Amino acid sequence: MIRFHREGYTIIFITFSIVIAGVLLADNYIDHLLVSKAIQIALFIFLILILQFFRNPKRSTPINDDAIIAPVDGKVVVIEEVEEPEYFNDKRLQVSIFMSPINVHVTRYALGGTVSYSKYHPGKYLVAWHPKSSTENERTTVVVKNKSFGEVLYRQIAGALAKRIVNYAKEGDEVIQGSDAGFIKFGSRVDLFLPLNTNVKVNIGDAVKGGVQVIAEK
Repeated sequence: MIRFHREGYTIIFITFSIVIAGVLLADNYIDHLLVSKAIQIALFIFLILILQFFRNPKRSTPINDDAIIAPVDGKVVVIEEVEEPEYFNDKRLQVSIFMSPINVHVTRYALGGTVSYSKYHPGKYLVAWHPKSSTENERTTVVVKNKSFGEVLYRQIAGALAKRIVNYAKEGDEVIQGSDAGFIKFGSRVDLFLPLNTNVKVNIGDAVKGGVQVIAEK
């Protein structure tokens, strides 16, 4: 059975209502059969796209404090040593995962621990792979303190299509690896900032599966 994320319930209901109304209007008020059917097919395709975007497949996460799992589905686009200026103010290993509109957009906790920092930043809507999107786009920054890795920062970043980031992390929360951390609507990216000695298990260009795939280890 297909599950849908709670952040999509309202949009799915509105889309479904519009599609039903559009199909009925096309059937009753457009005399040209081919035009009527083309409109109806286009409406159903639109509904399918909305449904697939908000799907929330159940994932079974193997809990492991010595591993970082992919927080989202997508493609690895950055693996590099960078200066992290917002929280750590020192060098970290950045791993970035880009989500296309066809990916599952649920954000899951990459590791378990205690949320020590959670902040929302308004900003621009540059394309998610733009180098400045991590610091200039609308984004949320969350830090989870874990007994094996210490503090790990992840950042949800809105892209050109994403217009709303949902972040469930609150400072002081005890979070479970692989559980629901939020959602980014309509295309985006997630950056992870790891300790420099972290053993990264993926390469640039790899497709990763959120909630189950190990992307780094101690």
